[in-house]
Amino acid sequence: MDRTDGTRSLTGPLALWGLTRLLLLLFAFKVYVFPGPDVTSDVSVIYQGWYEVLRTGTFPLDDVTWQYPPAAALAIVSPALLSFLDYAHAFFVLVLLADLAVLALLCGAGRRPGRTVRGAWVWVAGVPLLGPTVYARYDMLVTAVAVAALLAGARRPRLMGALAGLGAMLKVWPVLLLIGAVRRRAWAAAAVTAGALGALFALAMPGAFAFLTFQRDRGTEIESLGALVFHVARHFGWDGQVLLNYGSVEFLGPYVGVVSTAALALSGIAFGWLLLWRLSATRFLPRTLADAAFVAVLMFTATSRVISPQYMVWLVGLAAVCLGFRRTGMRVPAALVLTASLVTTLEFPLWFSHVVAGDALGVTLLFVRNGLLVLAALAAARELWHTSVPRRPDPPGRRPAPGGDPADGETPAGEAAHGDPADGETPAEEAA
Repeated sequence: MDRTDGTRSLTGPLALWGLTRLLLLLFAFKVYVFPGPDVTSDVSVIYQGWYEVLRTGTFPLDDVTWQYPPAAALAIVSPALLSFLDYAHAFFVLVLLADLAVLALLCGAGRRPGRTVRGAWVWVAGVPLLGPTVYARYDMLVTAVAVAALLAGARRPRLMGALAGLGAMLKVWPVLLLIGAVRRRAWAAAAVTAGALGALFALAMPGAFAFLTFQRDRGTEIESLGALVFHVARHFGWDGQVLLNYGSVEFLGPYVGVVSTAALALSGIAFGWLLLWRLSATRFLPRTLADAAFVAVLMFTATSRVISPQYMVWLVGLAAVCLGFRRTGMRVPAALVLTASLVTTLEFPLWFSHVVAGDALGVTLLFVRNGLLVLAALAAARELWHTSVPRRPDPPGRRPAPGGDPADGETPAGEAAHGDPADGETPAEEAA
């Protein structure tokens, strides 16, 4: 690709990014009011309240809605960097900058051999489907760290591990990025980073790990997969309640504990499948690292007791990284995630009152959104298994048959080592 063609290929996503993000900012700043509940109040009320407590040198010990690892404090206090703006406006600007950073990372990666700017298009188009909610939560900041980690990948395993460790201390789920990492350096860097941050916060501020108790005591949030049981049961005489509990709208009443336990069991089954895949996989293409992370986060999101709308930005970011590879097999799961993102905005905030009421419209939206997530997880898992696990055992001493295309940077060496010859990866380096 020459310079002129490269510039032209980036003009479209940059222009669309500018238009859509301007609209998101107008909604966030309330120049225009998005229908439904005010999604920005979490920033101006909850986040700013936490900010005031964190400034005193302690975590919000008495607030059960604080359910995040200790490094989340960095995201909450970060608006102080823009002291010339009020807290909420500074937060929205920082989220915009994180959004732009993800786009820049995807565009840069898309110009490498074997890559494409299609991933940047997924990001540009996917984020606005989530509406202003995506700018009113700190999940965008975590997603930026996760995307940077995956794009560092096998080329810089220590950097990838450090970023994954930082992400895990921001909101736990980025630890799943390591599921497809075969280099010990990545795992070691993640452990050192997470351990150092955890120790630093534990020593410096009281209550660094109080979030573990608050998370344990959560119930079944009304947008989750398990909640569909109670949405249907309400029409057949179930006498539970829908209440604001632990910072989200949850079902409380008979059998809620059973369904919550079942959701945890499903997450355990997902973990077991991932472990089986990891032990069975022998064919690691350059894209396998991103594909495995996408599958893992999809599985744990779909089976979680809580599926908050902002969680979808995690999946959009990981889908964008996957589709940045020219020979990706994740097109269908990514399309399902984007469709689910649009339906998510319809159920929250647009028609959230129908979801709370559990009427036909609300329940239908949840069935569609959660069904799309389950289908995406199954399709992505099938693709990951198909591309990385051989159909029959190879004879001793025989390597898996090459399936890559040199034009895409997927050569036999790349398959054995997560590597890309254009990036200087070799099997010997992988073994190190």
